[in-house]
Amino acid sequence: MDIGLRILNGAKRNSTVLALAATVSIAFLGFFALDRLLLEVRPAEVKTALAALSLWQIAGALACTVVSYFTLTLYDLLALKIIGKSLPWRTAALASFTSYTLSHNLGVALLTGGSARYRVYSAAGLETGDIARVIATASFTFWSGVLVLASAALAIHPGTVAIGAHVVPIGVQRVTGLVFLTAAAVLVAVAGKRNRAISIWGWSLPLPSRRQALAQIGVAGFDLVLASAALFVLIPGASTSFFPIFFLAYALAIIVALITHVPGGIGVFEAVFVACLPTANKPELFAALIAYRIIYYLLPLAVGAILLAWHEGRQWRKPIAKAVSGAQMIAGGIAPTMLSALVFLGGIVLLVSGALPAIPIRMHALRAIVPLPFSEASHIAASLTGTALLFLTPGLYRRLDGALWLTRGLLLAGAGFSLLKGFDYEEAIILTSICALLQWTKLSFYRRTRLTADILTTGWLATVAIALGLSVWVGLFAFKHVAYQDQLWWQFARHGDASRFLRASFAAAICLVVVAVGRLLRPSSHPAILENIDPALRDTVLACTSRGEAFLALTGDKCFLESEAGDAFLMYRVQGHSWVVMGDPVGPQAAWPELLWRIRELADAAQGRILLYQIS
Repeated sequence: MDIGLRILNGAKRNSTVLALAATVSIAFLGFFALDRLLLEVRPAEVKTALAALSLWQIAGALACTVVSYFTLTLYDLLALKIIGKSLPWRTAALASFTSYTLSHNLGVALLTGGSARYRVYSAAGLETGDIARVIATASFTFWSGVLVLASAALAIHPGTVAIGAHVVPIGVQRVTGLVFLTAAAVLVAVAGKRNRAISIWGWSLPLPSRRQALAQIGVAGFDLVLASAALFVLIPGASTSFFPIFFLAYALAIIVALITHVPGGIGVFEAVFVACLPTANKPELFAALIAYRIIYYLLPLAVGAILLAWHEGRQWRKPIAKAVSGAQMIAGGIAPTMLSALVFLGGIVLLVSGALPAIPIRMHALRAIVPLPFSEASHIAASLTGTALLFLTPGLYRRLDGALWLTRGLLLAGAGFSLLKGFDYEEAIILTSICALLQWTKLSFYRRTRLTADILTTGWLATVAIALGLSVWVGLFAFKHVAYQDQLWWQFARHGDASRFLRASFAAAICLVVVAVGRLLRPSSHPAILENIDPALRDTVLACTSRGEAFLALTGDKCFLESEAGDAFLMYRVQGHSWVVMGDPVGPQAAWPELLWRIRELADAAQGRILLYQIS
């Protein structure tokens, strides 16, 4: 039995490593494909296109983004109605907003967005099964809208669809669109009355009624039109006749990005989108994609993180009786996730900035203030600081106090390095603002444990590798006109941007390799076991119980937690991150809540999860 479990665990680890390797490979293929697609595009052209964006275009994109995120809240509201649960709109809106801002930027929607929904809905009283039904129904709503609108665009678009140099025959295009539209119409037509459900391995999922199915398609379609319109208005001179083929490119890029599970679809989304619009002006298209990333992805994340950080910091400063409220439980569960995502983006800002050329007028102003060696050293230090922030993010997610202290110091250091390397005050403002949010919510990071204990998982190292790959690609794109030679590594000059990019990228890559190898060579750690129970107390409590399983306390393989009054105890064992409680507490029922809350607090402080085995 033990050998079989080891084989299964080994197979699971291998499959996880292979899946992560595939994700990293796809991300780098996306960067490579994007580089090939933009081979003739010069960075100066993209910069000019970004500067040419009018205030009306930006305002239009912002308006579409606001309405799109409002429409996203209807996904959860519809899902709650379909499964027969009633919650206030503000609860569904909070769950939806936090879920989609995280999944849009970090990818792996089930893990990132699903955990945010779980925090909100569990605090609102929904059971785990119902939360899973909400997530599944909302996902179905999204995919129904994507497929129906993409199929409609395929069916009615008068021209052919091209992906790079490959042109899809118009007959295949029309037939594909009509087949999917017919399938959607059949599914809506057969949608029956309410109280119908499908069962999968004993888990049931309610099916929508015909009216609800139509509402799902309508809501998702309206949201996708708004989301794509936020990008469409950023493309100069785009006419309405261009929108069908534009939407097809957008839908296909979204589908591929979601399937690949690359964090935020970075690189993959852009490559597919540009490939599907081969006749478009590429500098303007790429500039629109950059602005769209900022407006539709990063801005909502920043707004959500600020709101939740303000809420949590304010609640921690209230009396403890008021702090333990439903709103605080929700914000307290989500704010560290949002802040960790914001810190991760701060690290990417430093890495990408290190890969871009400095602004000449600022470098000229720095010449009289900062000596060249300080600027060169600050450039490398800023990139290393950004890499370190990526590594510290999972520690913030787990509320580690050590991660908080180090992150705040690195954010301030990164702000200083940004000023010294090129007077990049925009970066300094972003980093100090994130630091201020962490300072405001410092009481939320209460877990006092070793910073390096099991926070850098293989998946997180893969995510850091993708972020580093993004910064390297940005640098290669920015300096594509440079003839790379050996002497570039050793050139130190005010305008030696390419040399600084090479040195900073190399230093960040070495940092990633060292951390990854160090993790592989680190010995496994074992959780500390608390002291045993007083035998006299144990025997006294056992003498007063009629439960046979309570005498498992005598086997000698369990840990114990005693009640304050000394009239009850709880037995458990720690296995990895799991704190497994064996049955109900033994003793008077009046003492049970105290014991259960205490074991929950101990497990939470140790980054563990509670498992209650054979409870009443």
